[in-house]
Amino acid sequence: MRNSYLTIALVGLLPMILFACFDDSASRQGDSELASKLADEGYNSSNPDAQDAIDSMRQLRALMEQAKEKGIDVTREETTLWFAQQFLKFADWDEANQSAVAYAFAQYAPYAERSEELAEEIPGFQRKKVQEILTASLNELSQVVSGEIQRRPVNKVDWQNIQVGDDKLLSGGKPIFLYDYFSKSVGRPLTDTAVYNDHLGAIYHGGENLYPVDHDRAINSFLLKEDGSFDEALLREVTEIDNSNVGFLIYWNMGIPEWVEAREPEVRLGRSLFTGYDIDNPLVRDVWGKIARETGALTQGKKVTQLGYILANEPHWYSEAGHWSQNFQEMNAISSYTRSHFRRWLEKKYNGDLNQLNQNWGTDFASFSVVNIEIPIQPDTRGTPIWYDWCRFNMDRSTDWFRFLQAKLKEGNPDADTHIKIMPNMYSENERSHGIDVEALTELTTMIGDDAKARETRLLNHKQPERWESHYSLFWEELSMSYDFMESVSPNKIHVNSESHFLSASWWRDLDTSVEYVHAIYWLATLQGMDANMAWFWARDPDGSFEDRLEGELNFFDPALAGSFAGSVNQQPHVANAFTQVMYDLNSFSEEIFALRDQRRPLRLFHSETSAINKRFHMSEQFEMYERLFFEGFPVGFVTQNILLKQDHSLWDSVLVYKTEFVTRAELDALQAYLDQGGTVIVDDPRSLSKDEYGRPHASTLTASKGTLVLLDGTLTPTEIQQAALASIEGSLPKVTLSEQNGTEHKGVRWQAVPQPDGSYLLSAINLGKHNAKVTIGVKGATHVRVHDLFTERSLESELELQPKAVALWRVETESP
Repeated sequence: MRNSYLTIALVGLLPMILFACFDDSASRQGDSELASKLADEGYNSSNPDAQDAIDSMRQLRALMEQAKEKGIDVTREETTLWFAQQFLKFADWDEANQSAVAYAFAQYAPYAERSEELAEEIPGFQRKKVQEILTASLNELSQVVSGEIQRRPVNKVDWQNIQVGDDKLLSGGKPIFLYDYFSKSVGRPLTDTAVYNDHLGAIYHGGENLYPVDHDRAINSFLLKEDGSFDEALLREVTEIDNSNVGFLIYWNMGIPEWVEAREPEVRLGRSLFTGYDIDNPLVRDVWGKIARETGALTQGKKVTQLGYILANEPHWYSEAGHWSQNFQEMNAISSYTRSHFRRWLEKKYNGDLNQLNQNWGTDFASFSVVNIEIPIQPDTRGTPIWYDWCRFNMDRSTDWFRFLQAKLKEGNPDADTHIKIMPNMYSENERSHGIDVEALTELTTMIGDDAKARETRLLNHKQPERWESHYSLFWEELSMSYDFMESVSPNKIHVNSESHFLSASWWRDLDTSVEYVHAIYWLATLQGMDANMAWFWARDPDGSFEDRLEGELNFFDPALAGSFAGSVNQQPHVANAFTQVMYDLNSFSEEIFALRDQRRPLRLFHSETSAINKRFHMSEQFEMYERLFFEGFPVGFVTQNILLKQDHSLWDSVLVYKTEFVTRAELDALQAYLDQGGTVIVDDPRSLSKDEYGRPHASTLTASKGTLVLLDGTLTPTEIQQAALASIEGSLPKVTLSEQNGTEHKGVRWQAVPQPDGSYLLSAINLGKHNAKVTIGVKGATHVRVHDLFTERSLESELELQPKAVALWRVETESP
């Protein structure tokens, strides 16, 4: 039954054509030869439950030999074989260590009651999934060998010779998308090919491996001693990192030395989960300034910094009462330093007008130096001046902290690339007490950084269906909306997702996650800007055992990681294989993907953080319009005050303002300046742009000036507003057309099309919908078109069907009737 996490989907029988592809002598190779080979690779093939898979592996090896004789690349099959071997080995370990596996399942609440049952079933589940990936691999390769389909050779990553361009990573002169796992088996050197290879990825993790430890290869607070000297032993863990492969370094901020706490008793006030100290504390700033400068100088030019210095892991400072973060003692109080900082910020914000602050807040403070606020702040103050001032300050102070850190790093390493592991839901969701200004931080660093999430099923702590389930086969809102926003803010930066939660997350697991989902979500993320990603997470040692942090061999045991292990890719051979296979495909079509990513964003939604702070459901309302535009054949873009003032207006045709009542005077002035220079602005409703950050009516409104100002009267439906916006960019819409019928009025196929130098068009499509989609492809002004599948080199009809989560890449050509 589907409600069991161990239900196995029936793949189907191998077509008869497969067996005709085998050379008889090859097919009669003895099992003993293969068993010997597997034994050399660390797997004992004597387990009777693995014999079907071993037989399939023998058949696949024989077919691979035939393919190689024909000059066919078999990199994909080599990876499938590798994962098959590994997971057969893992299944044996799990079977022999059932109590340890049951303990891991018990650490994850949704699995806890079934932990013993799941531990008993998981070895068989893994073996069956191994058989499935082998069957699928045999099916595909048999079609390639027979000539039924053709596929591109894999463009393999040269991990030792990555070049970092302005907006892309290069390998062998071609764009490349890097992949690996976050928090890989701790302590393993780059020379360990059982962990660092093409199958799992080979990005060097300068510090990620120690989650959640504060020592060993991380740049952390413990590097500096009280006398101002550096701990040379810890410093060597940073400076003696293997310089062979591309990699990254991370600032690990959880801990603070005891000597700092002794001198600064308030240092833990205002801490958050992954930033374990007060960022306003002057001693913290002194310590981290010295560490950033020194480690920057010592690691300058090393390959481990090619993917940048990650300035923080998932920073956030949620500061409203009742938030889940309060359970971790986050922001339960603020320090005297933060209060002083807030007072200075208020005095500047109000231009020294204390009467205005008192009027806004309903207070009677005698001076700015005695202004006080209760933190955590009450959520029912949202929409009031005190809520706005605190949330805006909380964002500004964190941006100031990261600006300080980056400046100190660049004193030691002027060429340092940087990014921050921003949780994108800080932008896409409605909460705003978190202290993260996604636009400001994305603009600040030299690379875009995040740890975006997506999922195929609802959250396990949600009993009721989620909104997206009515229409879609996967949850894409956070990923897509945040990526389009960040790419609009910084369109020419490399984009690193250093902890991609596409395969599992805190409240999302599904052991029977579909291969189709894995393919779809990685295509979507890469088309929307992702250049490198480290999936969450790899925790198997080569013998199949749990890595040291899950076995207590680092002087501690982390039950949180044990809970993360349960139901993850570490127990999913089909998911692990699919992840690598989709990265192979993406890299084989990297130039086509960049052509699609370079498509212009002709329509921009106006984003105001002012409205997002004040309104309880502002981002949900923004998604309502974003969603309607997402399936229209072009990438959706955003503008803000800063984008309007700093970027070339020729990058877009028009700006749509939607349900955005609160804007600062500066935001309104930026829109007016855009109109003064000939821009086009569509405003959905007279209520939009009507109030300032404190809810006071603006004294003036937009005028057309030299541009085009379309003021809608507030009576139009969202669909009518969408159509008005699309009409404003009619001349910039693709010449390719794609119409969709899926049995509903809700579109589900996300597509893009760009012209090619030879006169053809490149067309990508992903069916995010939950229904089969019948699509009809055309070109404006043409009566007939030819469609060519670039994955298989087959010719297709212009009318075809896409199953849910299907990914397509086509060449479209016009032809005479």
